[in-house]
Amino acid sequence: FAAEGPVFCSGHDLKELSSEDDVKHHSQVFELCAEVMTLIQKLPVPVIAKVNGLATAAGCQLVASCDIAVASEKSQFATPGVNIGLFCSTPAVALGRSLPRKVALEMLFTGQSLSAHEALMHGLVSKVVPEDRLEEETMKISQKICESSKSVLALGKATFYRQITQDLDTAYKITTKVMVDNLTLRDGQEGIEAFVQKRKPVWSH
Repeated sequence: FAAEGPVFCSGHDLKELSSEDDVKHHSQVFELCAEVMTLIQKLPVPVIAKVNGLATAAGCQLVASCDIAVASEKSQFATPGVNIGLFCSTPAVALGRSLPRKVALEMLFTGQSLSAHEALMHGLVSKVVPEDRLEEETMKISQKICESSKSVLALGKATFYRQITQDLDTAYKITTKVMVDNLTLRDGQEGIEAFVQKRKPVWSH
């Protein structure tokens, strides 16, 4: 995900949330947003946010929902809904799963922003680079990912999100079975054979 201009994403259009619209309309707006955020994690390919500018409210939620986020040094992240009387409860779902609880709650309670380097320090973004290197760095990560097997990546991503909400024992049971399943994939065997034969793997995708 990328954007043009000084704002990565400022979240919902508040004009859509006025009292002129009914509760059904408001529900549809937030349900659609939640569906988009959950679909990102259900996609069988890694999703990268390339952030160059301000990411606020649902825009900050979008960054937190992506698998990887690369930000320019000028980027900022905030959930300022509390300042206008609309607490960022849905962004809090993604923020609470990406950031330490106290950092997420400070953002949610105060509406104050994190700088790009603060976001990196707390785990909201994966990497911070100068603006003129943002495209290059994002593509470098993308290209490295594309060197791997699509089926193996899809299995790994789905398993990561499935196990992350489980207790330790359950997480290991899930992932132990998936490791065995991974070995049954054509690309799982190809990768091992290529390693043993000291050659580059040829993925089935």
